[in-house]
Amino acid sequence: MSDTKDLCPCGSGKLYSECCEPIIKGSAKAPTAEALMRSRYSAYVKHEIDHIAKSCVQDPDRNEIDMEETRRWSEESTWHGLKILRTEKGKENDKEGIVEFSATYTRGGLKDVHLEKAKFVKKDGEWVYHSGSLIPTTIVRDGAKVGRNDPCPCGSGLKYKKCCGR
Repeated sequence: MSDTKDLCPCGSGKLYSECCEPIIKGSAKAPTAEALMRSRYSAYVKHEIDHIAKSCVQDPDRNEIDMEETRRWSEESTWHGLKILRTEKGKENDKEGIVEFSATYTRGGLKDVHLEKAKFVKKDGEWVYHSGSLIPTTIVRDGAKVGRNDPCPCGSGLKYKKCCGR
């Protein structure tokens, strides 16, 4: 039996090496829009930002992905899990598909849920992320709130309001 640390972060229950890793590394194509979505989530968890960029529609008229901010979000977040909420089309013989999903993570002491309805299209026989619309959620603080007069959590010895709380 495999160790749970070898399981794919996408929640499929499969080994990472047999699930999302081949898609992320480019040795296999995502057979469905959902498989690409799962690989993109796993890429955030594993900090494989190049896969995030390569799996987007390449269109000169659209804004390019902010690689530095994407890398920062990936590395500064603790990823808690992916849930596929709904799929529409996106199978092997389709040309487009929708994957509605939630990705839970903690960043900067705040636990959040990234809830998105993502559109995928097939370009030259490969699934790529086209666009997405975010569904707003409430952010929940993961730890205790730092008060203005509390010691600053950065360890400076100053009050929060005189340090990082400015």
